[in-house]
Amino acid sequence: MRSTLSKIAAVVTAGALTLTLAACGGSDSAAAGTLRVGTLGDAPPSIFLENGRFTGYDNELLRDIAKREGFEVEFVGTEFSGLLAGVATGKFDIGSSTISSTEARKKTVSFSNGYNTGFTTVVTKKGANLKDPAAFAGKRLGVVQGSVQDEFAGKTAGAQVVRFPDYNAGFAQLKNGTLDGWVVPQDIGQKYLDQNPAVPLELGYTVEDKDTPSAFAVAKTNPDLLKKLNDGLAKAIADGTVARIYGQFYKTTPLSTELRQGGPGLPVTNLGA
Repeated sequence: MRSTLSKIAAVVTAGALTLTLAACGGSDSAAAGTLRVGTLGDAPPSIFLENGRFTGYDNELLRDIAKREGFEVEFVGTEFSGLLAGVATGKFDIGSSTISSTEARKKTVSFSNGYNTGFTTVVTKKGANLKDPAAFAGKRLGVVQGSVQDEFAGKTAGAQVVRFPDYNAGFAQLKNGTLDGWVVPQDIGQKYLDQNPAVPLELGYTVEDKDTPSAFAVAKTNPDLLKKLNDGLAKAIADGTVARIYGQFYKTTPLSTELRQGGPGLPVTNLGA
């Protein structure tokens, strides 16, 4: 289990809040106390659209943190491939999209403490026998462009990597038989199988995403907002809100021990200023 960091104890004054929000990208909405959040709409149970509203574990948790810390959020749909660049340049104040906090990404943005862990899996037609990376040679593997799964597939010897802008496009191609495997976070793959029991698909090779917990992304130039996210997350863990929201969206996957014991969240070490 990962060790947890010390709780953030800084109390942010109302004046500091105003300065922070105004610095979150320079938009009128930010100055008014509403932050723009880049997210996706097709990756349940983490992030998805329901009746025109962005929801899922990630986004409902962020709504709770925003309420605690005194700001509002406006969710904006985007493609994952441009999300982190959008955060870094101020197009979005926060990125909320089950973003794995990899070392490479820490060079572009800063991350909050982690609020989830996960696994990468390969969804395949039943009987395809893609249970080991050695079987991937010559196979067409679909990924969401710029995702951790894109990086994973790209390192697999002999695999033909096919990149898509979103999850729905890849599942459609897998169903139609133009892909041999669709590489996705395990919870997203399992959710699709649960929702489409008549489609002859199964989970193949699965690997844990070690040391890269999902976290909210913010610009490196906005450490005050990062502190607010960490402070709100720690409070939500301590009073059981994280466990409650998690349970609404994840019915069978257990929550990490660190997120049930009142700590600040899974540790993420940010590089640079």
